Amino acid sequence: MAEIHHPLFRSIGRGLSHHCPACAKGRLFGKYLKVQPRCEACGHELARYPADDGPAYLTILLIGHLIVGPALFFPIVWETSPAISLPIILTALTLVTLVALPRIKGAWIGMMYALQVTDREQRLHTADAAD
Repeated sequence: MAEIHHPLFRSIGRGLSHHCPACAKGRLFGKYLKVQPRCEACGHELARYPADDGPAYLTILLIGHLIVGPALFFPIVWETSPAISLPIILTALTLVTLVALPRIKGAWIGMMYALQVTDREQRLHTADAAD
């Protein structure tokens, strides 16, 4: 089991709000999903925490189970013409996904910070520098 080095829920909350998990003052993202290399407030290296595909998978899982699954139980989805319902449903799902993805990615980076999980290449580079 991974050892928690920093308060887990505080770090996740800071990531959810798009702030540096270390100080909560600097911005986590420079653009929509582009992680800042370093925090502008405290200088903490943010790019070393691997986000990879985890946030995307978690977003798909949450959107699928919390929105798509329950929506299939409403008769209006099946009774209306696909020409009307499909564009509405797909637009709504796209917007929800685009809003959720950066928050989930921020929370993921906050979790990686709390657990001190860093990029493998970064760890190898640090180990080589120590030798």
